[in-house]
Amino acid sequence: MAIREILEVPDARLKVVSAPVEKFDADLRTLVADMFETMYDAPGIGLAAIQVGVAQRVLVIDLQPEDPDAAPEECHAHGGHSHSHQPTKREPMVFINPVLTPVTEDETVYNEGCLSVPEIYADVTRPSAIHARWQDLDGNAHEADIDGFLAICLQHEMDHLEGILFIDHLSRLKRSMVLKKLEKIRRAA
Repeated sequence: MAIREILEVPDARLKVVSAPVEKFDADLRTLVADMFETMYDAPGIGLAAIQVGVAQRVLVIDLQPEDPDAAPEECHAHGGHSHSHQPTKREPMVFINPVLTPVTEDETVYNEGCLSVPEIYADVTRPSAIHARWQDLDGNAHEADIDGFLAICLQHEMDHLEGILFIDHLSRLKRSMVLKKLEKIRRAA
């Protein structure tokens, strides 16, 4: 396992549409292991393969903090209200070739952030429940109706596979303000 570099805006690779995974082999297992190690190191709760420069339809998510005494990890999507995640052990989830379909017209607004857009957060509106189909590391098919925080995170990560960042959901003016703020943070660092 290795920690890989996380691409950040304005890296053009973040705009690439990822290709389906066709080989469920040792290389895929290494990629997934590296993605988890990279995500935990960041620290984050979700990561798409394209964020580490691999244009394949692979997502990893873990909504649980590692340390039982730790506060909930902040990352890709976090609510504008407090979440009472009970600290528990890690629950890593892998989604390969995911397909998401909204199952409700109800929407949820979450204050999202992203490892590829560091230190920037903005409200994004998404369907509150989805139907997901995906494959696991062995290529086995799965499907489930998903809602709540996991649904928000999955949609956020799925956007990465389509070359979309959460800031692309913002108005042109808000996106411009966010990118100027990010540039200011980088200059100060």
